[in-house]
Amino acid sequence: MAVKKNAAADAAKVEKKVEEVKAAATEKKAAAKPAAKKAAGKKPAAKKAPAKKAAAKKETGDKVVLQYNGKDIEMKAVVEAAKADYKAKTKKTATNVVVYVKPEDNAAYYTVAGKGAEDFKVDL
Repeated sequence: MAVKKNAAADAAKVEKKVEEVKAAATEKKAAAKPAAKKAAGKKPAAKKAPAKKAAAKKETGDKVVLQYNGKDIEMKAVVEAAKADYKAKTKKTATNVVVYVKPEDNAAYYTVAGKGAEDFKVDL
């Protein structure tokens, strides 16, 4: 009979432990539901277009750099400066730009669509 009493006591302990675990799980679910409802109730934030930052853009691809008299002159920057100079002078967009770099004059001269002028010059 002693064995049966211990088995019954053990079964009661196990059943009590199962009830405690179930109660704890129910409490966890109840605690999680308000957070889930809050998250579900919020409207998603409007997506903003990413800001364009030329300075933060990583450099990719090839480039040509002229080193002269202790200076590093990037050719892409010279071409962009020539296009900007042309637009400032004529209010037109430059097409078919050809740049002639003259380091001894510390300048770059350019033509647009095969046409040049004395003032089509960018200082380096």
